[in-house]
Amino acid sequence: MLFTQSGDAIATLERSLEYRLLEASSAKPSQTRLEAEEAIMESPSHRFYQPFLRLAILNIVSNLMVPLASLMDVAFLGHLNDIRHLAGVAIASVLFNVLYWSFGFLRMGTTGLTAQALGRGNQDEVVGVGVRNGCLAIAIALGLLVFQVPLRQLGFAILSAPPEVKDAGFAYYNAMIWGAPANLLGFVLLGWFLGRGQGKQVLLLSLVANGSNVILNYWLIVQLGWASAGAGWATMLSQVAMASLGLLLAWGDIRRVPMPRLTQQLSDWQALRTTLVLNGDIMIRTFALLLAFSWFTNLSSMLGTVILAANTLLLQVISFTSYFIDGIAFATESFTGSFHGQKDLTRLKPLLSLSLVLSLSLGLTIAGGAIAFQRPLFQLLTSHSPVLNQIPQVIGWLLPVLGFGAIAYILDGYFLGLTQGRVLRNTAVIATALGFAPTALLAGYWQNEQLLWLALAIYMMTRVITLGLQVPKSLKTTARSLDPAVPASPD
Repeated sequence: MLFTQSGDAIATLERSLEYRLLEASSAKPSQTRLEAEEAIMESPSHRFYQPFLRLAILNIVSNLMVPLASLMDVAFLGHLNDIRHLAGVAIASVLFNVLYWSFGFLRMGTTGLTAQALGRGNQDEVVGVGVRNGCLAIAIALGLLVFQVPLRQLGFAILSAPPEVKDAGFAYYNAMIWGAPANLLGFVLLGWFLGRGQGKQVLLLSLVANGSNVILNYWLIVQLGWASAGAGWATMLSQVAMASLGLLLAWGDIRRVPMPRLTQQLSDWQALRTTLVLNGDIMIRTFALLLAFSWFTNLSSMLGTVILAANTLLLQVISFTSYFIDGIAFATESFTGSFHGQKDLTRLKPLLSLSLVLSLSLGLTIAGGAIAFQRPLFQLLTSHSPVLNQIPQVIGWLLPVLGFGAIAYILDGYFLGLTQGRVLRNTAVIATALGFAPTALLAGYWQNEQLLWLALAIYMMTRVITLGLQVPKSLKTTARSLDPAVPASPD
């Protein structure tokens, strides 16, 4: 097994880590925090399990703040006398989800490149990755601001809603769009801190963003009565607060790189090309994932309101589970990128094994808990008997969907850490086109809900198979780079 090590080997590795930690703790006063991080991360020991678990837990706690803050937002709007404000924010949020999900590569692409630079011990490159992607985020955000009116008109033309609901959605959109620079810059900052394995900073940013969002929502919606516009301003201001704090936390390391060396990093066209290619591949991957889940929801609506409601509740369980598993996947990205930067094959295997065991156990446990306690669980979410009676017909599909999904999320994190965007792009397209689409078409043709869930399960399974087949190749590539007789290939 990948985790099997002899007692002597473990003792030797432990002593090695202790020696390196002592070295780091006794470093010269002039040593930067980044250098201290490198001293620990470069240890040949396999004793990365504790820092890995610590980072994963911090990521999970940080992730869980997002749905909790969203629930508070819904509660404030849902208690207003006019429900159109809640409905308007709901449809405007769909538009923002598409816009911001499309640029999720700013977070994912930053993590892997930063972790690899950290693994190589290149401080200039670590800072360069963050500044380079930060400039890209600002440029994209400025484009969104310039074209905010046509984007709003197009988005709300596609979304169906009564005029009064659209008016409320306009008010939310018109306020929140001004947070685009802070929001996209926040993606980069989160990716940068994750790439450096700084879970406490990620948790702090999440606390500030979601905590201030709840406080501002209460003030602007409940106290000042700004309704949907207040929700938009609250979200925008919370994004600004998070980005401002992130820049403040990062400034200490940015200023340590002299301007000439930082300028050299920003003018490195090869590095810029690598960034753009990676981001483009991740964007295509994201579109493929969005297509599969949007198609699933659309087909659910074609099967009737009750089935749509039941499937939506089950998707909420899947989404909730992803907040847990993503915490492990983010930690996997960070450590994979660092180990790849060090050209260290020995720790990639146990890292991947540990991540897969943890995520699969978590996914199956949540699926099993949802099945075992389905009635009391879903009664918290709905009181409609037809929906509650429909859920037992398909809830068993959570086991394969979350089982395969848990593995797929970790493999995504692994290849993001390796910055192998082409693998992620190709496997996502294959999973959607060959894994999901054929069975989904049959489900729509025969109006069969079981086939629809089978399509989602096959989609997840296809992602696991296509990504899993690439793992041995990725390990062999790293192994060749360790062989002094073989010239090292570029990352």
